[in-house]
Amino acid sequence: MKRTLGVCYYPEHWPEERWAQDAAQMVEIGLTWVRIGEFAWSRLEPAPGDLQFDWLDSAIEILGDAGLRVVLGTPTATPPRWMLDKHPDMLALDENGHPRKFGSRRHYCFSHEGYRKESRRITRLLAERYGANPHVAAWQTDNEYGCHDTVLSYSDAARNAFQDWLARRYQSPDALNRAWGNVFWSMEYDRFDQIDLPNQTVTEANHPHQLAFRRFSSDQVIALNKIQVDEIRAHSDAPILHNYMGRVTDFDHYAMGRDLDIATWDSYPIGFLSDRLEASDDHKARFLRQGDPDMQAFHHDLYRTVGKGRWWVMEQQPGPVNWAPYNPAPLPGMVRLWTWEAFAHGAEAVCYFRWRQAPFGQEQMHAGLLRTDGEPAPALDELAEIKREIEALPDVGTGKADVALILDYESCWAWEAQPQGADFNMFRLALSAYRALRQCGLSIDILPPDTTDLSAYKLVLAPGLMTIPDALRNALAAFEGTALIGPRSGSKTAELSIPIPMGPNLPGLDATVTLAESLPPGTDIPLSDGGRFVHWVERIEGEAEIVRQTESGAPALVHAGDLHYLAGWPDEDTFRAIVRDLCDGVGIQTHDLPDGLRIRDTESHRFYINYAPEQITFNGISVPPAGAVWTDLP
Repeated sequence: MKRTLGVCYYPEHWPEERWAQDAAQMVEIGLTWVRIGEFAWSRLEPAPGDLQFDWLDSAIEILGDAGLRVVLGTPTATPPRWMLDKHPDMLALDENGHPRKFGSRRHYCFSHEGYRKESRRITRLLAERYGANPHVAAWQTDNEYGCHDTVLSYSDAARNAFQDWLARRYQSPDALNRAWGNVFWSMEYDRFDQIDLPNQTVTEANHPHQLAFRRFSSDQVIALNKIQVDEIRAHSDAPILHNYMGRVTDFDHYAMGRDLDIATWDSYPIGFLSDRLEASDDHKARFLRQGDPDMQAFHHDLYRTVGKGRWWVMEQQPGPVNWAPYNPAPLPGMVRLWTWEAFAHGAEAVCYFRWRQAPFGQEQMHAGLLRTDGEPAPALDELAEIKREIEALPDVGTGKADVALILDYESCWAWEAQPQGADFNMFRLALSAYRALRQCGLSIDILPPDTTDLSAYKLVLAPGLMTIPDALRNALAAFEGTALIGPRSGSKTAELSIPIPMGPNLPGLDATVTLAESLPPGTDIPLSDGGRFVHWVERIEGEAEIVRQTESGAPALVHAGDLHYLAGWPDEDTFRAIVRDLCDGVGIQTHDLPDGLRIRDTESHRFYINYAPEQITFNGISVPPAGAVWTDLP
């Protein structure tokens, strides 16, 4: 697999006489890809129908003639001000009914038919003009769907579309009433047009109502994206991609990925540590300038699956960002570390955001590869080292993982609708399982919940699945390895009610969850072997054999053969110990890694990634602080 580097560039921000100099410098430092255009609608069409593509023609020609491959973005994330005059009801409304106003970005409702038509139109115009352009080597749809909490809209357009979606899904109000249990609190409906959006109710809206709205909203995102994909495909054979974000679970990325050729994501390790992760103050202080050791890898593995094996980092943080509560600079070496970690997980390309720091706008404090004055920023020196290493290291493929983790977007929505505990979150639970695996030195694949074949793996983890699809049940029944299911898996129907018989209803496992408790911070349930459950614990009845139990003698981990059910949320040390025991049982070698050190195997090399601020020596391999080294596979 050929590794390449790229950058995000905004020619409309700089004088045209600078473009050729920038392009030549990009090529000189080893960049292959340049993404442009995704925020440029007001310059492409300053007034309705006033198309001004000449500047974009020139930019693409200058960049392409220099030897760069252009990723052309559709500009639909930033509709211009005249668009709001033309479609004054296109704005999304937040949960309180307040409009997401003009003056920033992502200010549209996915359900607004007028805006959908405008998105189709501008995409078609770009595809017609540049679809056969030899310099346009890939396309990006929109930008960061879901960023800034923009998937859910409570507008009139969303309500009308939601009512139509419900009518198609349930066919009759009676069927919907039965599915949602609307006899409770006299919530029954006679017509679909009586059903409002699940916001501003006196107390919480009915959970299946909320879940249906989340499913609908996800479908709306995917539908808008497909409109753009269809227009591009009609005129171009170049691959189409989208740049997903970190810890955005508001729409089904697997479903969207089926319409695209490549998955990319925007990696901001330091910003995410501060802004998007639950962690102790000590953890955040230790990794302040590096980012969490598992957050980036989790998304690398997720988007490799979303992209059907093809994925990039479209935006890699090169310095301080502007949007987190606090914005420290990376330690020296971190840009190189993040880049090689992505390559070790199978990335085809790593692109940096951005080429040159902007002197204006909301992101003027966001560092680039160049300073605002055009001089090199600190990350540029690390790119020179990365370029030399890419040329020296043979191309390697993605390594085979023995372990898989299942992540389900519908479960994310379900537990947001019915968390039952203020800190119960599906992503957080999945990341804690992933972290336990990584702390044992394992390489991991992340799989969707409708996976039908698990035969490639020795160990599979499925935490927090609201329902266990029939395809996955069949795959588990045929699986010859070890599976760890739960907690809170198989505990609900697809309409978020309690099934009879109660869950988890796993094949061959005589275990029923009869009660669930959520635990506030500072409390836990001790286990008899010294471990503990935090956040969540369940009571189990049945004849399944007990593997671990609480200090009071209640089942904590049970099994029937190689199928295990976990009846609580283990803390970090306990989860790691459980994973290590399961790996021992199936012959997977584990490692007791020092804090901050991670391992990833490719087809031919083992990568050692050190997120710690100090040098670590492990098994005779010395890894510098904020550094990455690799050896041949042992």
